[in-house]
Amino acid sequence: MSRLSRFKKIIKPAASKLSIPFNRILGAVSHDVGIDLGTANTMVFVLGKGIVIREPSAVARHKKTKEILAIGSSAKKMLGRTPANIEAIRPLRDGVIADFDAASAMLRHYIRKVHESGAVIPKIPRPRVVIGIPSGVTEVERRAVADAAIEAGARKAHLIEEAVAAALGAGLDITSPKGTFVVDIGGGTTEIALISLGGIVLSNSLRIAGDEMDEAIVSYVRLKYSLLLGQPTAEEVKMAIGSAATGKKEKETFHVVRGRDLETGLPKSVKLASGEVREALAPVLQEIIGGIKEMIEESPPELVSDIMEQGIVMAGGGSQLGKIDKAVAEATKMPVTVAEDSITCVVRGCGKVLEDPSLLSQINVTTGL
Repeated sequence: MSRLSRFKKIIKPAASKLSIPFNRILGAVSHDVGIDLGTANTMVFVLGKGIVIREPSAVARHKKTKEILAIGSSAKKMLGRTPANIEAIRPLRDGVIADFDAASAMLRHYIRKVHESGAVIPKIPRPRVVIGIPSGVTEVERRAVADAAIEAGARKAHLIEEAVAAALGAGLDITSPKGTFVVDIGGGTTEIALISLGGIVLSNSLRIAGDEMDEAIVSYVRLKYSLLLGQPTAEEVKMAIGSAATGKKEKETFHVVRGRDLETGLPKSVKLASGEVREALAPVLQEIIGGIKEMIEESPPELVSDIMEQGIVMAGGGSQLGKIDKAVAEATKMPVTVAEDSITCVVRGCGKVLEDPSLLSQINVTTGL
């Protein structure tokens, strides 16, 4: 064995022992955070302060040097507008990390932003972090999220299923024997889960959610009007006049979109009606509702009776689509409620785990050291 090898063998255990109290010291001056690392948006909850960051999950960087130029809202404004030497990307796709370096940079930015004013050592925070993840992710994908959090400066990363976090954030008692049925429609995934006694009895993670709704609008307009729209424009249309069902005496509403005419290559404007957007969204919504019905069919009889009594609780940004609760209620013949401030349910659920550490032992949580 060489001298260098013997030196490494001696120094590594000593360094690791020293790092334990050092991590504790850094942990004492840092803020523990809960993060909803979403495909569309990232939200950060700080223990004792509440939700302090709500930003789009977007990163802009230089293509060659990989220097980060913008993160969050400013990066989202660059999507589809960048020159050849800059790329604006979304680090997550379908609820999982698609670009590890960009995701790590984004997490590091938000964790350090939280510590800018409050911590004694702002440049090297070592907080405890709870992150919401889709229930259908693989072990490799789980490890990628945990590694990204550790790389960003966390001393410990706890991963919690988004459906469980959404239920906690919606104020539901998931530790009781009664069944709780939660549908969390995010940007990249739709999480459907039946929860009882603090654990998931049945779950399904559909990689069909808000992004697919946007793509459905883009495809519809391209086929009907030969007009090419960008994803941000489609999202704007969905939020402005999108709906899942019609109401009594509902008036048609309109929204003007601008894009490129595929026949002439020139700019073109089209006035879209709410009925057309509803028609475009119908196939995506049918897949989501189909997943909900399948889950109910597979549920144990005793828990189905609990669902009948308590109803289906919807969370996530997708649940804010007009009359989506009515569409799900008509299809399942069950009462449906949309959680209050549904878009923040997951991050508020992560915050509850931070506030009550005993929940970590009661629910299924993966820990990354």
